Amino acid sequence: MMDERKNRIVSFMRERTYKPLKFEELAVVLDVPPDDRIELKKLLNEMEANGLVIKTRKERYGIPERMGLIAGRFQGNPKGFGFVLPDAGDEDIFIPANNINGAMHGDRVIARLSSKASGNKHQEGEIVNIIEHVNKNIVGKFDMSEHFGFVTPDHSRLSGDIFIPREFINGAQKRQKVVVEITKWPEKNRNAEGRIIEILGNEGEKGVDVMSIIRAYGIPYEFPDNVLQEVKTVPERVLEDEYKNRRDLRSLRMVTIDGEDARDLDDAVSIEILSDGKFRLGVHIADVTHYVKEGSALDNEALKRGTSVYFPDRVIPMLPRELSNNICSLNANTDRLAFSVMMDIDPSGNVVDHDIFESVIHINERMTYTDVYKILEEEDDELKERYKEHLADFENMKALASILKEKRRRRGSVDFEIDEAKVIVDDNGKTIDIVRYKMTIANNIIEEFMLLCNEVVSEHFYWIGIPFVYRVHEDPDPEKMESLNMVLGTFGYRLKGYRDVHPKALQEIINQIKGKPEEKAISMIILRSLQKARYSDTHDWHFGLAAEYYSHFTSPIRRYPDLIIHRIMKEQISGKLDEKRIDHYRSILNSIAQISSERERAAQDAERDCIDLKKAEFMMDKVGEQFQGTISNITAFGIFVELDNTIEGLVRLSSIDDDYYNYNERALCLIGERTKKIYRIGDKVKVQLVKACTETRQIDFILIEENEDNGIINNNDIRSTKTKKKKDMDKILKHIGAKKNNGKSVRRSK
Repeated sequence: MMDERKNRIVSFMRERTYKPLKFEELAVVLDVPPDDRIELKKLLNEMEANGLVIKTRKERYGIPERMGLIAGRFQGNPKGFGFVLPDAGDEDIFIPANNINGAMHGDRVIARLSSKASGNKHQEGEIVNIIEHVNKNIVGKFDMSEHFGFVTPDHSRLSGDIFIPREFINGAQKRQKVVVEITKWPEKNRNAEGRIIEILGNEGEKGVDVMSIIRAYGIPYEFPDNVLQEVKTVPERVLEDEYKNRRDLRSLRMVTIDGEDARDLDDAVSIEILSDGKFRLGVHIADVTHYVKEGSALDNEALKRGTSVYFPDRVIPMLPRELSNNICSLNANTDRLAFSVMMDIDPSGNVVDHDIFESVIHINERMTYTDVYKILEEEDDELKERYKEHLADFENMKALASILKEKRRRRGSVDFEIDEAKVIVDDNGKTIDIVRYKMTIANNIIEEFMLLCNEVVSEHFYWIGIPFVYRVHEDPDPEKMESLNMVLGTFGYRLKGYRDVHPKALQEIINQIKGKPEEKAISMIILRSLQKARYSDTHDWHFGLAAEYYSHFTSPIRRYPDLIIHRIMKEQISGKLDEKRIDHYRSILNSIAQISSERERAAQDAERDCIDLKKAEFMMDKVGEQFQGTISNITAFGIFVELDNTIEGLVRLSSIDDDYYNYNERALCLIGERTKKIYRIGDKVKVQLVKACTETRQIDFILIEENEDNGIINNNDIRSTKTKKKKDMDKILKHIGAKKNNGKSVRRSK
């Protein structure tokens, strides 16, 4: 109802004949009775706070775009300037440093345009109002002068130190990592002020680096006392009376298949071959909602967290470990409560029948991706003997997964084959190795089974017509597809129907580039050109999967959207989903979807930052070493080079000193003015590490010509060439801003 009223007001103000009105005038025109005008005032205040309407100094209401203003989110830049990303999805607005007027990265703002875009220049503007400050707490490094302290934020987009009055230093020492609560927001030509509320520890101390990221993204780390008290009431095993009204599947042979270090096991699978040749696939998901009741402290905390967050040295679970690793986890050789989806699938991959019900299950084996891969692909005799009762099941799973993947491929589902980095740390959290993690047939089996199950559940409950949470992925922006097509053209590829692109066209490009030098770079460009998937209480299709119906059902231990739809499904199956409950879910699901999407993005950003930090940490003691790499991307400021272990570093354009190079944006290459030498994506190059910084997550290389070094590079274990010429050291000194002085190196003053 409130959203409908907001939309009516905005639509009214967008009419050509509308001129900004005062509150009393607006109430008369909208025909709002005197008794309801207090509510109208509240609604307008809320709309103003959200940037939907603007109230002028003369107290007249209008919408931003009709008044030369744009509402959006401010994106800071380490160099001091920034951009406003408009809510309406229009072109970004460049904000010079002197026009930021106190905005901080992430703030919701109102900007006024001062100049339109021309040529290659962005449209330019000034921030005139800050709708919402988002950086309540900031993580950074503490330093001190004689009379006051200051904190330099870890986040590079948060430019400007935070002033700390002496009385608010609260025991912090120089170079410690701290959390600052903002007490005064920045203004033009004046930094923010704050007080230190938490000391994370000394720089370099065990775990402080990861904890800084956790705090920076507002990820709840410890469970509050009321949640821990509630956990104590949860039984440690399934009780006898909990078997009632459940289908008993304990005699059905089933396994879990996960990574070696996984502890929160959400899903188990079973498979049978029916007499008519069909597959009967069972996907059995932990029944978390049996233990996490609506409105409980556990439930409220799970919604607040939204998702579990995975770091190399720790997991921050959505649910306490007593649930996530024990009673809810589908551990082997013990009874567990589950939500089962049984699907009969024909040899073409079509689901011809399905059943969804509450169950009690018993897992026979806890399998790992590595062991299943060795059984299916390497014919490991020892493992085959150990798991001989399951060999036929694994072969059938492999066959079915292949059928399902081919069916998805035919309909146009987009599959990016981008390897991930696996960070290996020691007991102190220090990075000891970075390896490329490749997906195998074992990963594919679980992926295909979970994708299918999620589709079946989503379609089933969509047609029942009850409130639900969907995983949606909108069509890409046509302008981005046009730009993508231009880039693809420089490599000799063409995107079919790019003005109204179908996912199948993108998959065709991915098939064409497979195994080519430019594969990763083009895959990343395609990925960045797509919208971000999100949660929604309104049904829409999933572009990337080319799926008409999709929801997240299979991971309720670590994702709140899965948990909430389990709750809805159980009520519908048991007949408890009456009109009152339907209205209840309709009133809360939009908010739940938004919160879940926001927490998912925060978790992804935190995990990515941590991986980048650990990569930089791994390279810090390798300055001066040389490596073989592949050009993974080219920009106007330099070349990105990726090593075999996924570590990527930047070769700055200013460090390439054999010629002046020009950046060709259309062809994504650098061309030498004199030599006409060309650097392209996919080229193999030799590089030398000159800098690795954990604070900025930055790794810097310089290019090494093949004739500059006689060493042999073995990049699998990243061994250094022992022959280092004087010329290499001169390049390093030049790069970091040093110069020779009587045989010693000194740093240039800035």
